[in-house]
Amino acid sequence: VLRQLVALCFLLFTLTGCEIVGWKAEQDKLALQEAGYTEHFLTLADGGKMKYWVGGNGKPLLLLHGFGGTAISTWKKEMLELNKDYMVIAPDLAWFGDSHSNGTPNLTTQTDAVWQIIDSLNIEKINVAGISYGGFVTYNMMLSPERIDKSIIIASPGPLFNDDDLSQLCMRANVEKPEDLFVPQNSNEVRRLFDHVFVEKKRMPDFVADQIYLSYFAPWRSEKKQLIQSLVSDRERISKYPANKLPQSMLIWGDSDQIFPLDNGIKLSEYMNSSLVVIPNTGHGVTNEQPELVTKLLKSFLS
Repeated sequence: VLRQLVALCFLLFTLTGCEIVGWKAEQDKLALQEAGYTEHFLTLADGGKMKYWVGGNGKPLLLLHGFGGTAISTWKKEMLELNKDYMVIAPDLAWFGDSHSNGTPNLTTQTDAVWQIIDSLNIEKINVAGISYGGFVTYNMMLSPERIDKSIIIASPGPLFNDDDLSQLCMRANVEKPEDLFVPQNSNEVRRLFDHVFVEKKRMPDFVADQIYLSYFAPWRSEKKQLIQSLVSDRERISKYPANKLPQSMLIWGDSDQIFPLDNGIKLSEYMNSSLVVIPNTGHGVTNEQPELVTKLLKSFLS
């Protein structure tokens, strides 16, 4: 064990930031492949492509990541457990990771791209879990209740995030506009975002933060900004759908969420008449901070 630790320390000291981030991503891919996951690409009707992972057998379960993330960076640990009981489908959403669309960057285009993946797999009805921005996509999918079995929304307020909530978010993050927080332009802004997402501060040298920016935030920057900006009009549209017609759902929230504070989760649970599970000492990055508990909660709710 000591020999392995020394080798790992040597590796971390000798690799550049680019190599460390790339090495970690490659190791995560290998872990999924060893667990039986396969990587797929789907050409979209509007042009572009969606990358997604499929693994396991059983009822289909769709996992949707948050803003700035990818399927693997958000759900890897959960994926390695959930595929033992479910057919797990985990895409990189459009304009994140290895996916993009030639359509207009908004929630409708995003959701339609996800449905195209589901349709290509000949799945009529599916369970879906989404965190943060993926929770908005989840809620939009729930407007087709005939195609959703059960849904789990994690740290995402759906249609109830009003203009005052947006103003308070900007004040907490010391930014003028929400997209200034969610679409960082350099390593310092990456740190600022991470500081608001996780309870424990993430220490990272400049060369690692720079590579995180280049790998996860620099591509499709304009489209990412449009996704944030368009959520205001998307919110108005999805709020018109009667909450009593939505499929059965559960909400999961961190008690220390700085992005969408717990009050948003309480309001949404009352609005949707859904159960709300509050996880202590947890921020906005619930799936990364509490993967074992999230896995247990999903299995319990979906069983």
